[in-house]
Parts: sequence; structure tokens; C-alpha cells
Amino acid sequence: MKRLVMLAAALGLGMLFSAGTVQAGADDVAWVQKCIKDNKREGQSAATVAIYCTCMNNKMSDNETLSITAWEQTHPAEMAECEKEAGWK
Repeated sequence: MKRLVMLAAALGLGMLFSAGTVQAGADDVAWVQKCIKDNKREGQSAATVAIYCTCMNNKMSDNETLSITAWEQTHPAEMAECEKEAGWK
């Protein structure tokens, strides 16, 4: 199942997954896609970036107005957790 989640995120199918395979709303998809775009030159695989961005999005409040890229600057603990989850090197 974990491979399916990573593949879906990497392919940008518009599905985000939390602990239980739940489809996210259009806003979540847009934020994750922006995060992926913001991080595409970080030297990571597309799958790693997609997993990282999905993880960060899942940690954010549904009422958050900052982009994932802006939000991560003030949430280093969450950033570190998502880097570890994604296998960011």
C-alpha cells in the first residue's frame, strides 16, 4: 500500500493520503502541486518531493493561508519529520 501511495503522489494524480487513504480537496492538491514546483530543484526525486509536500500539507491546519513553502520556515520540527518520512537526503 505504501508504494501505491508514493506512486500516486509522484504522478500528481490529485490524491493525498494521510494515515488512512483519504482523498483531499482541491485546495490541498493545489498547495501540494505548488510545493512540488517550489522544490523541484532541490536534488530530490519527484517521489521524495511529492511525499514530503503531502506530509507537510497534512500537518497544516485546514484554515492555514500560507503556502507549504512559507509555512515550513516557521515549523522546523514538522519539516524534519516530513523530510525523514520522505527519505529526503
